[in-house]
Amino acid sequence: MKIEKIKKSNISKIDLNNFAFGSIFTDHMFVCSYKAGQWVNPEIKPYQSFSISPSASVFHYGQACFEGMKAFKDDNEKVWLFRPKENHQRIVKSSERLAMPAFPEELFMEALTLLIKIDKHWIKKGVGNSLYIRPFIFANQESIGATESTDYKFMIICAPANTYYTSNVRVKIEDSYSRASKGGVGFAKAAGNYAAQFYPTNLAKKEGFQQIIWTDSSNHEYIEEAGTMNLFFRINDTLLTAPTNDSILDGITRKSIIDLAKKEGLKTEIRPIKVSELISAAKSGDLKEIFGSGTAVVVLPIIGFGYKNTNYDLPIIENSWAILLKKKLNDIQYNISNDPFNWRHEV
Repeated sequence: MKIEKIKKSNISKIDLNNFAFGSIFTDHMFVCSYKAGQWVNPEIKPYQSFSISPSASVFHYGQACFEGMKAFKDDNEKVWLFRPKENHQRIVKSSERLAMPAFPEELFMEALTLLIKIDKHWIKKGVGNSLYIRPFIFANQESIGATESTDYKFMIICAPANTYYTSNVRVKIEDSYSRASKGGVGFAKAAGNYAAQFYPTNLAKKEGFQQIIWTDSSNHEYIEEAGTMNLFFRINDTLLTAPTNDSILDGITRKSIIDLAKKEGLKTEIRPIKVSELISAAKSGDLKEIFGSGTAVVVLPIIGFGYKNTNYDLPIIENSWAILLKKKLNDIQYNISNDPFNWRHEV
């Protein structure tokens, strides 16, 4: 692999205590091309802009997907990834659904490891600080023919990260727009999934909500996921989450939370959840907690939700399962506790 390092790091120009998530990037990036049926010319080089043809097929037919993952630094300056092979498997799954070639696991891990080693000084110690890692693939054949591309780029860029949300979060249960449909690409991290949800999310923000809870596209009867999160509901002393399907992303943090909850002896059910069940539980006081899970947010408590012009506030409880599970997960990610699941991967 070709490696070209920057002459002087840009980190001194950045205030790592005051920045918006995803707005600044580390010194280097990984780039690899797909041509004539194979991945070629892998290289790590200084982070920079690049030129692309206006006829690149990604602009016209939307072949693009991505991953989100993080690296963490412990108190001894060691750097850890969290379940990175799961991210590789998922980007392969997303790529295949969009008729794009799979990126090899061995090259993925090599590129990831080398890139993080070179830019590890961008990772601050302390729980809440991390390096957000964005692998992505897009079609770049110079053609507007309505068919899958023959040429692709695979890239990895990195951004320092701290707490994603710093204020209380309320969500709206959507009963009109849909994020994904049965048989579609909802299970993939396709770029177009996010483009399609911006408009209804902006409408919800005007009503005072930060995110949308999406429901099934058939009749909006069942809970699916939120804009950037999988969802968990604590009704009495049972933790509920919807099963993954072809319209719900198979979140890596989601799977980890389920395993941690079971290890902690919390009653956990993975089953379809009706909106009507959630409303009834909120009215009766049985709904104790809602929280989201995802790479960026980790675990995010939700203080209330809206549905059909009615708002429901959740109680403030002392024995929050969201806080418990977030700490258990963070302790593994930051090498504070043992890792009984073998999720950590040392860089």
